[in-house]
Amino acid sequence: MSSVREGLPEGRYGRSADERADRKLKIVGSVLGVGLLGVVGWIGWDYVAGQAVSAEVIKFQVVSDSEVKVHLEVRKEASVTGVCTLISQNKEHAEVGRADYTFGQRESRVDEVVTLKTTGRATMIDLVGCQPSTATTTAG
Repeated sequence: MSSVREGLPEGRYGRSADERADRKLKIVGSVLGVGLLGVVGWIGWDYVAGQAVSAEVIKFQVVSDSEVKVHLEVRKEASVTGVCTLISQNKEHAEVGRADYTFGQRESRVDEVVTLKTTGRATMIDLVGCQPSTATTTAG
């Protein structure tokens, strides 16, 4: 003998306070997630776009106590002239050479061997960094 109910009791099965709180948390989480993605994307784009000139030391050869040949690979926009700074150090880590090299070639990737003059025998080479320049001469 069961009786069939025609409707649900009023207020008993409506939206609970927990469901409303869950919905608000989902909205706040979504907004914060989109904001975080935007910030990460902006920082990444700024970093990549800010790298107008970059380079890498491929190899180097100590020719003598006063000279080192350094193979550089420079990446830049074809219209940009770049300046890269190299330093050399001896086995005691004292600086024995420093020079700036200008790359004005109208190419986006430049492979070039440059000569770094030193005041003593170099044991290591360090690429300090590269930046855009307005000069138009080439490395040498």
